Amino acid sequence: MVFGILIGNIFTDVKEWNEKMSYGSTSIPLAIGLILMIYPPLAKVDYSLIPQALKNRKILVLSLLLNWIVGPVLMFLLAVFFLKKEPEYFTGLVLIGIARCIAMVIVWNDLAGGNREYGAMLVALNSIFQVFTYSFYAWIFVYFLPNFLGLNSQEISVSFKEIAQSVLIYLGIPFISGYLSRLLLIRSKGIDWYNRKFIPIISPITLIALLFTIVVMFSLKGDTLVELPFDVIKIAIPLVFYFILMFFTSFFIGIKMGIPYDKNAAISFTASGNNFELAIAVAISVFGLNSPQAFVGVIGPLIEVPVLILLVKVSLFLKEKYNIKYSNETKNSHPLYRE
Repeated sequence: MVFGILIGNIFTDVKEWNEKMSYGSTSIPLAIGLILMIYPPLAKVDYSLIPQALKNRKILVLSLLLNWIVGPVLMFLLAVFFLKKEPEYFTGLVLIGIARCIAMVIVWNDLAGGNREYGAMLVALNSIFQVFTYSFYAWIFVYFLPNFLGLNSQEISVSFKEIAQSVLIYLGIPFISGYLSRLLLIRSKGIDWYNRKFIPIISPITLIALLFTIVVMFSLKGDTLVELPFDVIKIAIPLVFYFILMFFTSFFIGIKMGIPYDKNAAISFTASGNNFELAIAVAISVFGLNSPQAFVGVIGPLIEVPVLILLVKVSLFLKEKYNIKYSNETKNSHPLYRE
């Protein structure tokens, strides 16, 4: 993060370089970093177990409630409490709250030893819901509720194309690549070779791509972080509250329900993360590249990355503290998780 900020302040033409390397509102270097980051965890998923994961209605219902009721409402309430006098920042924060995570959550889940099949399944469900409900949620939380409560509101229209494009780029490409890698390589080389040779080769790509993505994100906004530190703090405070509250709420509900650690981690990180790529794309397309709403969207992942990395450590600590076991299918399908 420090390295990225230094690059952004020393090399002032970084933004121009990024604009040349962008297609519409999509930064190609960032897209490549995110796709490479997500590909290895998705290549590790045993897709034959997903139908079995879908049978657990308790986990499905809990995840959908956390993602599509609790998450958007909590972010809206935090935006009202912290930013009601700044409608542009308010709108930017709400756009983040209704964009459920479909990308980096796969990395957090993998780092925390979460169940990959459940993680992939929950991300796929979020993607489907997102495509069909984001515009409606935007109208509810950005326009209707603020008007109803007497707050300053901003009318917003989001196209189906914008949402579908985000899902396709940040989930579709790595999902298809991971699925085909597993299918074709196991067919030609066998499952033992795939797990013992191929997976160890691609696994480091996740962390390398994560570091690359962090450097790029911070370099593009390094000057803004220095120029507007108090605005960054204004935005950061509700976001930090959001990530922490969503994670602990989800995790301890899972403990009370007796959900095994790996599935609980998948649910908790899916509920805690947000699809900043979609929120940024929508803010730019509706309000403009240099708008306060887009500024909030860009600050979002800069806050999410360090907080979620810390929550990965917290998740592993809580597993040991409460002696929560992995589910049988995870221990059977992932030898590294065996206790």
